[in-house]
Amino acid sequence: MIKKKVLLTRIFPKLATQLLEDAGYEVIAWDQEQPMPYDEMIKVAQSCNALFCTLTDKIDVAFLNRCSHLNIITQFAVGYDNIAIAEATKLGIPIGYAPNAMNEATADIAFGLMIATARKMFFMNQKIKNGQWGSFDPVGHLGLELKGKKLGILGLGRIGMVMAKRCKGAYDMEILYHNRSSNEKAEKEFGAKRVDFDTLIAKSDVISVHCALTPETRGIFNKSVFDRMKSTALFINTARGGIHNEGDLIHAIQNGDIWGAGLDVTNPEPMKPDNPLLTMENVCVLPHIGSATITARNEMARMGATNIISFYEEGKVPYIVNPEAF
Repeated sequence: MIKKKVLLTRIFPKLATQLLEDAGYEVIAWDQEQPMPYDEMIKVAQSCNALFCTLTDKIDVAFLNRCSHLNIITQFAVGYDNIAIAEATKLGIPIGYAPNAMNEATADIAFGLMIATARKMFFMNQKIKNGQWGSFDPVGHLGLELKGKKLGILGLGRIGMVMAKRCKGAYDMEILYHNRSSNEKAEKEFGAKRVDFDTLIAKSDVISVHCALTPETRGIFNKSVFDRMKSTALFINTARGGIHNEGDLIHAIQNGDIWGAGLDVTNPEPMKPDNPLLTMENVCVLPHIGSATITARNEMARMGATNIISFYEEGKVPYIVNPEAF
């Protein structure tokens, strides 16, 4: 029996390769730190049976049509906005992903950014590095306290639930959320209240974004929205940079329309080093490291490999985006 070939487009945790090879698959792995070039990915994928990719890989309509022979594609991520899902479904290619693997890790980043932004931690750390730690200033660089404040969550799903639990437990925050459907578990456990989007942005002291990037959410946080938020509000985005308009966010903070922002995602990525957000007192930015824990990344690798192995051995994909592809 000829071994099935699996293309890994990045240097993924060794667990992925180990599981695939132990199951009898031939692994073709990209071994450079930089993402695999688009044309190279197409070229190599044309001689493979399965693809193990990530968010930086453009799996668009053109790619799928040139690699329509692929039996399965699995994503090293919980998001999949880099993949033309409708086209993959049309071609009968199931798309796997890694839900739940990074819930705790990403919620930690959102929670940490909220605290760091409220207390201007990144800016104050930089002042030390710049030799600007002066004498005690009773009214200098004052931050915000979070206890009892209102947390507004856009997208109260898996990660949003963990964030809500942290904020309720640590600061007894009131939880507001905006979803397409009710989250009865959150309402029972945290006393969460479902509100419309306008109420969410007007009433929340902290807005934490945990929704998917869709045509409806792309650019939803723009000048109009920032204008309607509290001037003391924090904007936290650990979901996708495309959900906020970065120019409008810069203007909102410079103009005092909102108090500050904590970002693990930017628009575009990577952020340029001269971006004004990086020198703002009330802003904390991280380079998209929400899932960057040993536990989360190994679980993402395990889920991706399991999707491929289960597909070939059992005819099903345990963690699937488009079951209709079957």
